[in-house]
Amino acid sequence: MAVEFGVLGSIEARVDGQLVELGPARQRLLLAALLVDLNQEVSIDELAERIWGTEQAQRGTLYGYLSRLRRALAAAEGVEITRRPAGYVLAADPAVVDLHRFRDLVGRARTVRDDGQAANLFGQALELWRGEALATVDTAWAGMVREELHHERLAAELDRTEVRLRLGQHAELLAGLRVRAGQHPSDERLARQLMLALYRCGRTAEALTHYQHTQKVLAQELGITPCPELQQLHQQILTGDPALTPGVGVAAGSAPVQAASPVPRQLPAPPALFTGRDRELAALTTALAGADGPGEVGGTVVVSAIGGIGGIGKTCLALRWAHQHLDRFGDGQLYINLRGFDPSGEPLAPSVVIRGFLDALGVASEAVPADPDAQAALYRSLMAGKRMLVMLDNASDATQVAPLLPGSPSCTVLVTSRHQLVGLTTTHGTQPLALDTLPEAEARQLLARHLGTDRLAAEPDAVAALLRHCAGLPMALSIVAARAATRPGLPLAHLAEELAQADARLDALDAGDLSADLRAVFASSYHTLNTAAARAFALLGLAPGPDISLHAAANLTGTTSDRTRVLLRTLETAHLVQQHTPDRYRMHDLVRLYAAERGHDLDEADRTGALRRLLDFYLHTAYHANRLLYPHWTIRLEPGTPADGCTPHRCADVAEAQAWFRAELPCLQAAPRLARALGWHTLTWQLPEALFNIRMRQGRLGEDLAIWRTAIEAAQRLDDPAAHAVARLRLGQACMLTGRYDEAHAQLEQTLPLFEHTGDILGQGQTHFWLGWTWVRQGEPQQALLCHGRALDHYRAVGDALHEAGALNAIGWCHARLGRHEQAHGYCEQALAINRAEGDRYGEALNLESLGYIAHQRGQHRQALEYYHQALTLVREADTTLDEPEVLEYLGGTHHALGQHAEARRAWRRALELYLIQHRTPQAAHIQQQLDTLNDTESDADPPARAE
Repeated sequence: MAVEFGVLGSIEARVDGQLVELGPARQRLLLAALLVDLNQEVSIDELAERIWGTEQAQRGTLYGYLSRLRRALAAAEGVEITRRPAGYVLAADPAVVDLHRFRDLVGRARTVRDDGQAANLFGQALELWRGEALATVDTAWAGMVREELHHERLAAELDRTEVRLRLGQHAELLAGLRVRAGQHPSDERLARQLMLALYRCGRTAEALTHYQHTQKVLAQELGITPCPELQQLHQQILTGDPALTPGVGVAAGSAPVQAASPVPRQLPAPPALFTGRDRELAALTTALAGADGPGEVGGTVVVSAIGGIGGIGKTCLALRWAHQHLDRFGDGQLYINLRGFDPSGEPLAPSVVIRGFLDALGVASEAVPADPDAQAALYRSLMAGKRMLVMLDNASDATQVAPLLPGSPSCTVLVTSRHQLVGLTTTHGTQPLALDTLPEAEARQLLARHLGTDRLAAEPDAVAALLRHCAGLPMALSIVAARAATRPGLPLAHLAEELAQADARLDALDAGDLSADLRAVFASSYHTLNTAAARAFALLGLAPGPDISLHAAANLTGTTSDRTRVLLRTLETAHLVQQHTPDRYRMHDLVRLYAAERGHDLDEADRTGALRRLLDFYLHTAYHANRLLYPHWTIRLEPGTPADGCTPHRCADVAEAQAWFRAELPCLQAAPRLARALGWHTLTWQLPEALFNIRMRQGRLGEDLAIWRTAIEAAQRLDDPAAHAVARLRLGQACMLTGRYDEAHAQLEQTLPLFEHTGDILGQGQTHFWLGWTWVRQGEPQQALLCHGRALDHYRAVGDALHEAGALNAIGWCHARLGRHEQAHGYCEQALAINRAEGDRYGEALNLESLGYIAHQRGQHRQALEYYHQALTLVREADTTLDEPEVLEYLGGTHHALGQHAEARRAWRRALELYLIQHRTPQAAHIQQQLDTLNDTESDADPPARAE
């Protein structure tokens, strides 16, 4: 079996990728002592010195350690610990030890001529480091080796930096160089690299300042002057020497070094034709990156809020500043449009934003806590100590922003809002920046950048009128300029005349923020569109959700996808929509306000027909994608026939269905609100029903409680007891799965008479089933048993085999918890037979887990092992990570009962790893306690070590 040894971090060994149990700290240190001098004889006295700090070897213990290491590594191919006349040798291929692989890669990198190849070799070498060398052991020898390896690592980092500077990668290196220079202020080579990177990034003043700082440190601490190389670079920077030009000496065909690990880079692209705002940019720099560095003023997270009316350019300014200072945020940037003024729906809830941030930070779905407060705490923990920018765009108020602030002073937060966030200033010391209109000179410069100075000079009166009507609003100026740029033959006077004649229709929507001139700009752009594009624009303003896909837009407009793509391209050219990802389109919220107004001007039959096609598209596509993903899960609706002209999308496979749900989920969640507003009560409950399975699988039902309450209201308005029963059942399930047990009981008890009234026996069974699991969660298996028994009767009455299997397994589990093992086994065996016959692999896994638990409780440990191994295989096939650590925990307990301590340790260690990943702290603590007890028991039971 393949083996890998590691000392560049914690001391470890892996065989076929699995960690090997190496025993206590001194035994691990013995392995490291042999690995450092791989294939060389190390005397017994030297080994003793390395382990105990004395040459007087504790031979009996040393021989015991060696014997145990041999047993632990017995499965490793090509590895042997052998006795020599004066000591011991660990024989193995140097390539299997990270230290020797590191030294080999560094040596090769220093000899190759191609800089791109050298950079990649250095990168591979440095990626082998997992932390501080020989971590967790602390002897004089370990400290000496650790210090030596630290210098080797630093030298390799400096060598790689030299190569990457030759490759012209100074911008990527800058953030890391700043950190290392702060850690090693007297390192002249590091100072030279930082100065060169700063100079090449256009930061000449900072480069010269760093030279002065280094000069001062060297004089005060070492009593020396900078070396000739550093002095020469200083002079070259002063004179702007062309020899410092990036890319000198780059080998042809060299490839950039890939980042060691991905980091969130969520910022949208910087504004292409940004103009002016020098004073505001400088104010942001002062506020967000003061003398103590970004995010570290006064030891608290620094927040700056850009305020002003809609269309004033808040987002553009924030993005401009952020992209200019990317080097300050080496750990990444998070971005979210909070939709504080989105006409299509409510502002984003902080809990929804935090959930998205956790996804961006790499937290697996199964590792996200169910409780929103716990999610917020996890978000702050992940941000701690990181140099990150969080941009919160278009906030509604301070209440929406406050929960999204990280707690670490290393982070920086940038907020934009149309409101003054006085609450943030009071409670968090926010640095406010009120954004005013552009001065006339800068507004004129913006037009000139779009249209050219010659065209402006040809019509000075028209230009003056455009500037007056746009009133210094960057959005208005940009849209007008775009119209003119795409029609070079159109006189500017014509545009100025259109602006002057436009009506003021947006006042009723936001009289306190918008001006008549902004409406005029939108209207003048809209009226230049052809009839089809204008209709598409108006309909897009009515669509639910933050954006829309090409397929959805095609159903909305009632045209083909190819024709819709042409219409959207027309709107994109006019800056009225943005294709933010391939085939997904969105509008700025102010543009959307205008589009919605135009949508309400459409013929009512056209408008309602379009929205019906869109909502039917969402319902039918979600329905079929749901059936593809979860063929064994119940979805209690029949969506009927789609509206005329609606063409639902049929996903080809499971992967496509998953991708579709990920992309469309925000729109799907907004759709029931639109259905409710239009009085389409059937869609109001059917749309969330089509999402129920995937939301439950994601563990995010707690976010949908309001939707289900709305669904109940719609069903009551329909006077449809069947729909009412389904909606109330789903609300009860959601309450149970999110820990709201009292409300779950209340909802489910109200559900039961509804299903009885409609004669829905399956629905009655489901209600009893979920009432039973509510009792299980509350520690009442006897009460649960009664409910699950009733569920079983109902399932059998309708001949639903899969639900019958679920009820049988639940009954078996309840009996097992009550100590009735014979009865429990019989019920679970029946469930297993049904699930195998029906092909429900996940249900089969749950049955096997229950049977394993029963066998273990009855003392049938080898039978329990067989059940658990089968369950583990099926759970992994079904990709249900949440169930895996529980099976492993039971598996470890059974191995322990059989005296198979090594197997128990492996199972428990893997369970512990998964519990920690999933942030299930109590379970992790319990497993750790079992491991500690096992280690103590083994230590007490070890026979006396014998000399070899």
